[in-house]
Amino acid sequence: MYNDEENLYHYNYRSGSERPQDGYSPLPAEPVVPQPEMPKKKSFFKKTGTKAAALALSCALLGGACGAGVVLAARSGGSTSIAVSNRETTAVSVKKVDGKTAMTMSEVYASTVNSVVSINTASTTTNVFGQSVESASAGSGFIITTDGYIVTNYHVISGASSVKVTLYSGDTYDATLVGGDEDYDIAVLKINAADLPAVTLGDSSAVNVGDSVAAIGNPLGELTFSMSEGIVSSNNRAINVDGTPFNMIQVNASINPGNSGGPLMNSYGEVVGIVSAKYSSYANTTVEGLGFAIPINDVSAMIKDIMENGQVTTKPYLGITAGTMTSQMAAQYKIDITQGVFVYSVESGGAGDKAGLKLGDVITKVNDTEITSMEDLSAAKKNYSSGDTVTLTIYRSGSYTTVQLTFGTAPATTTTSSSGNSGNNGSSGNSGSSGNNGSSGNGYNDYYNYFFGSNGSSGSGN
Repeated sequence: MYNDEENLYHYNYRSGSERPQDGYSPLPAEPVVPQPEMPKKKSFFKKTGTKAAALALSCALLGGACGAGVVLAARSGGSTSIAVSNRETTAVSVKKVDGKTAMTMSEVYASTVNSVVSINTASTTTNVFGQSVESASAGSGFIITTDGYIVTNYHVISGASSVKVTLYSGDTYDATLVGGDEDYDIAVLKINAADLPAVTLGDSSAVNVGDSVAAIGNPLGELTFSMSEGIVSSNNRAINVDGTPFNMIQVNASINPGNSGGPLMNSYGEVVGIVSAKYSSYANTTVEGLGFAIPINDVSAMIKDIMENGQVTTKPYLGITAGTMTSQMAAQYKIDITQGVFVYSVESGGAGDKAGLKLGDVITKVNDTEITSMEDLSAAKKNYSSGDTVTLTIYRSGSYTTVQLTFGTAPATTTTSSSGNSGNNGSSGNSGSSGNNGSSGNGYNDYYNYFFGSNGSSGSGN
């Protein structure tokens, strides 16, 4: 077979003598001794997987059995249920505000909300094109007498051509302005109604830091008769609102636009403050949890005065026009001090004139209170009434001297300049500084006479 040249499958290149002959047979192969197989060790994953599979199967069987048991139980008459509390609720009781009965905040609201009102105002202005433009705003207030006197903030109704008051019952009334005071940010309205639920005034001097308080009002002009609660954060906090200094109760209750004029209640349901201002930003940083209320003790006598006389007749009146002293003014006018209140003019026959104040005087003290600016003077005056006598320390012609001044009574109609330093119930004087409790004299004549004419002559009154 190997010699068969036609067999292409076993052809080789060996010569014929080298090729196996037909009688050739290969040697028998050596027997193969089978080697014993080594037992294979099962891997950890196979063993663990088997056990896990067994465990899962067992759990499935057990779960199925439990599920079947639940189904069978349900089918045999059982049922599932949602737990609902059976606690008996207690209705909020309306209590009498007597200054002795402490209340929860829910009881404070229920006992006083009928004394709170929503105030909506409308005003008409003329734009640069001569067109009439109507605008609306909203605030809050509270009923102070049963015959319809209502207290709010002055800025709530300032410039309004019409004022409407809505009670908690939903009844709406047209209101008339009895009077107000911009410096103290208070105003009194009157509606034609009787037997109204009036508030009870508390003692703001007894308020302590940490006391619970609540503000009820009309936030955003839409969320009427809403209450926010918090604690007193600080007493006697001195803040400046649009140039006017105020002594405030600081609270962390949420106070928003529309809350102004509403009452600040203590835990006895008494009014201890009038919500008046809220800082929404400070140094370009949004501020939350800062609200302020005017202490009711500071304005309660003025509220009664407005109700009786249409204005604050006991408001102290200096009869001068003045402004904050600055370093530029000191250099220009050759004055050696840079702080205080510079007297621009003196009203003839007024309190300042009677005390001997002159153009160019710089007021540095009221009694023992240091005066460095108009804000200081305005704040100091709020501690006095017309008829009170104080000692003024003034800087004049290079030396300090004192004069005795008895406050006069503010005139019935006063105006306040919109430019320059903030004023106190007086028309604006020269150089953009507003009047301080008095009408200004002829500013240009005063300046001319002081620097070029009769030195120290008093300005004429208006």
